[in-house]
Amino acid sequence: MVQKYQSPVRVYKHSFEMVMAAYEKRFPTCPQIPVFVSSEILSEAINDDSSLHVIERSCKLNVDAPRLLKKIAGVEYVYFIQKNTLNWKDRTLLIEAHNETFASRVTVLEKCSYSVHPENEEWTCFEQSASLDIKSFFGFENTVEKIAMKQYTANIKRGKEVIEYYLNELIAEGVTEIPRWVPPEQKVPARPAAPPHDLPLHPAPASRLALNSLAHSSGKEASNTGDASNPDADKLDAEYIERYLGQLTPMQESCLIRLRQWLQETHKGKSEAGEWKAEKIPKDEHILRFLRARDFNLDKAREMLCQSLAWRKQYQVDYILETWRPPGFLQECYAGGWHFHDSDGRPLYILRLGQMDTKGLVKALGEEALLRHVLSINEEGQKRCEENTKIFGRPITSWTCLVDLEGLNMRHLWRPGVKALLRIIEVVEANYPETLGRLLIVRAPRVFPVLWTLVSPFINDNTRQKFLVYSGNNYQGVGGLVDYIDKEIIPDFLGGDCMCTVPEGGLVPKALYQTEEDLENSDHIKLWTETIYQSAHVFKGAPHEIVIEILESSSVITWDFDILKGDLVFNIFHSKRSPQTIKKDPLTSTPGVDNVQLIEKSWVLGVDYSMVESPLVCREGESIQGSHVTRWPGLYILQWKLTGPASCSSNALPRVDDMLASLQVSSHKCKVMYYTEVLASEDFRGSMTSLESCHSGFSQLSGGTTSSSQSQSSSLVSR
Repeated sequence: MVQKYQSPVRVYKHSFEMVMAAYEKRFPTCPQIPVFVSSEILSEAINDDSSLHVIERSCKLNVDAPRLLKKIAGVEYVYFIQKNTLNWKDRTLLIEAHNETFASRVTVLEKCSYSVHPENEEWTCFEQSASLDIKSFFGFENTVEKIAMKQYTANIKRGKEVIEYYLNELIAEGVTEIPRWVPPEQKVPARPAAPPHDLPLHPAPASRLALNSLAHSSGKEASNTGDASNPDADKLDAEYIERYLGQLTPMQESCLIRLRQWLQETHKGKSEAGEWKAEKIPKDEHILRFLRARDFNLDKAREMLCQSLAWRKQYQVDYILETWRPPGFLQECYAGGWHFHDSDGRPLYILRLGQMDTKGLVKALGEEALLRHVLSINEEGQKRCEENTKIFGRPITSWTCLVDLEGLNMRHLWRPGVKALLRIIEVVEANYPETLGRLLIVRAPRVFPVLWTLVSPFINDNTRQKFLVYSGNNYQGVGGLVDYIDKEIIPDFLGGDCMCTVPEGGLVPKALYQTEEDLENSDHIKLWTETIYQSAHVFKGAPHEIVIEILESSSVITWDFDILKGDLVFNIFHSKRSPQTIKKDPLTSTPGVDNVQLIEKSWVLGVDYSMVESPLVCREGESIQGSHVTRWPGLYILQWKLTGPASCSSNALPRVDDMLASLQVSSHKCKVMYYTEVLASEDFRGSMTSLESCHSGFSQLSGGTTSSSQSQSSSLVSR
């Protein structure tokens, strides 16, 4: 595999002639670069007007390699051939170098260039690129590659220091200006002699990123749009990277530049990128996040970034802050909001998760709107990071999240909600990597390890390392929040002095629960094509039924549904026959809402199918969660059937025939919102994620299905 390196643009705020004089002072040897032992001129040529000077050298390097490796290779020193082409008229220097030693086994190619800054002719730019291809090296290919890249990047870092050292030495000697080259006929007699122009071979100093250059050094805002008429307009310089992106190693800078260049070429249609083409080049901070997420593996980062850019384009995520308008109740019931910044200047987001009715939010908003709201928070976080970078004068590329878990209990762990949470985490992890700088979790209750067990496998390893968890009151005092958040910013509800405007949350009224057809009236392109909760209308004489295939006995069928309108009877049957879907009557069906019948009128109860649960009467506004442990494999049918106002005791249910005969239908149409899932027995027994309702209307642990291995069913109702 070929290892490549590309530097950003390094800007020397000195004239080209001064930089060339400093560069020349490094010869014949350079104490600051011990590996550069000596050099010998092989050829030299100067044109008639002395504007062009070409010199070729053999350079001797003492590579810092293990003694054993040198002994096996049979060499003490490594020789490179360097060709320098200095054009005084154009004020450019091109350095080309390749290895002479082991040329048949290893290929090292390097190009460096010095040129005048495109926006300030008194400044000088430097760029560098190199490639390393090890074909064979006595079985030590990986070792040689690591040694070569380590030494190369070390010399890159040292290169800038060397040029700066000799520039300061020139200034100390009184040389602050060197005249430019002029044609012979324009020379004046008193013109001082130009400095020597032969140049050595050393891995020339490396700059850092691309040159949004003078714009950043003069305090202007960075631009990623580029200028087709100026090939340097899209380059980043080292000073810009350090100021806006942070400290990067030379190889990290190289990855950033190469990925950015690839995106630029793709944007201009110059690369073979399949059907995908960038609408615009993402910001440098955005690109860098994906590189960090993949440990600067260029290929993996590019794949991840391209998938994310395609996702953003497909769902118009770039415009979400302008287009997303959260419902009014979300402002009150979603207990989260921005609150100043942490002690490092990162934007601080507070989430009072324990106070939120997560189940109510999912049912009232739907997963689509909930995800869109979470994405808007992430987009706002990136925007705030850019603003804080300017405010604090240092790179701020991530934000801090403070999660208060007071009030968290089993109601937050009902399966549909956890499923929605995992889907949101998956989307955020794939498209907003490395945006979270730190996650502070305070007042974690005993149930927290259960939630962590559920969600942690879906969180990236790098992200998990940023989590800090405090139980009880351990977040107070030294070693607590004050280590990460200034005392005057700690919210009042956590014992601080700062008034926090983040909503306190609370229950979402059931009147706000919405079904799929209610959520269809949206101008947004759907981020999710399917929802966790389904909905159905139940008509007089037309129950709604779904079939579930069970492959192994002792599997667990779980359900969670809400009666939005009317009263219903819920049944679960085991079928000995394979049902055929009965088509809906177009006169009674509602667009976007299912009404499916599976049990045919010719079927005989007890012969073709059998009841495995006692019928459950469900009233309008109730939330029902339960489970059934299957005795046999086969087909199971869940049925919602229209009923009337008769009541029924949960302790003593009458015979089915008597109960149904006594009911008088009070409505010709009912509406139900439901979710079902099948769990393997080993995943359910003793699980903390089973389904049960309590009087609060939230889901809780189902004691009926976890306390006894002999229990075959559990179905409870919240009133």
